[in-house]
Amino acid sequence: MRGFHVFDDDEIRSGRVTDVYFERTLQVLRAEGISKSVVMEVTAGSLPDGYDWGILAGIEELAHLLDGVPVDALSMAEGSILYPGEPVMRLEGRYEDFGVLETALLGLLCQASGVATKAARCKRAADGRAVSSFGARRMHPALAPMIDRSAFIGGCDGVAVTASAELLGEQPVGTMPHSLILLVGDSAQAFRLFDRHVGPETPRICLIDTFNDEKFEALTAAQTLGDRLFGVRLDTPASRRGNMKAILSEVRWELDLRGFSHVKLLVSGGLDERDIPDLNEFADAYGVGTCISNAPTLDFAMDIVEIEGVPGTKRGKKSGRKQVLRCLECLKDKIVPDTGDVPPTECLCGATRQIALTPFMRQGRLVRELPTPQAIRASVLGQLGKLA
Repeated sequence: MRGFHVFDDDEIRSGRVTDVYFERTLQVLRAEGISKSVVMEVTAGSLPDGYDWGILAGIEELAHLLDGVPVDALSMAEGSILYPGEPVMRLEGRYEDFGVLETALLGLLCQASGVATKAARCKRAADGRAVSSFGARRMHPALAPMIDRSAFIGGCDGVAVTASAELLGEQPVGTMPHSLILLVGDSAQAFRLFDRHVGPETPRICLIDTFNDEKFEALTAAQTLGDRLFGVRLDTPASRRGNMKAILSEVRWELDLRGFSHVKLLVSGGLDERDIPDLNEFADAYGVGTCISNAPTLDFAMDIVEIEGVPGTKRGKKSGRKQVLRCLECLKDKIVPDTGDVPPTECLCGATRQIALTPFMRQGRLVRELPTPQAIRASVLGQLGKLA
């Protein structure tokens, strides 16, 4: 028995995790002595659910995949806003040196970018309120670091998985599970024991939908912990939820009426970006799970656009190497042929467009520093503030 059904670094980087037709292509090329230099571009022709923008993620893992591979690469920075139909990466080298890695390369970019995009959209919908990533339990545990990193750089304020948070250099976020309250057998006593035994660095946030109506358990939590209570979490199941906004309104009213206006309201359980704006009037923070961890992937494709210096590609694609010019103020892009010296141009808004695809690797070695997750997240939040 293999154990966990995941491939290790060597299996992925060796090119064994590939669609078989790439192996057959190499078999033919080698048998015929065909070796050609190619330029390949990675582009998302469309985005899921009618999105008009996404977030690029997975670049750090891509650097690990291509480490030591004789290929030159340009890319957008990780965390960049991307639009349908524009290249986010360009690779140049002998096809036989890196073509077999296409499956792994796209897999790294597609899923991480999908998670980061959904996280960014939820964070934007929350309009400044905190959003935490609670969805690792919905995916294979081997993917938790990738999911949580992508969610964090996409804008989430924190992640729940302890090991993921450690890799990010952050503190894990979370409250208490229903199991604690069920095992103790009484909500008030569970709140007391949590307060007694969990370190003071952990905010006192009580789960209030285990035994009783949310507004009554909220009052129980407030009367039990008083000023030490930071917030309450509503994780009401769908079968009992009804009008969530009305439930939040009731809880807020009862807490405020009794002098507990300092208590924050955290909502979790089946939320998506479409649900959040309606709850913002009363919610102070969100825990978002499945819709982020199970986010639709961004459908990147990797296509040859030049062979031996001659532009050429398949039907439905534009041949030749390209450059993306981005306005750093309005984030509008323009795609132009890359003639080797693409000067900055003026955007219609009056600001200057700069090249977005910059050297990333040269002959399998990094030529630009990889930013921290915190720096990428800050960049994403800054860009979200500029989107129309």
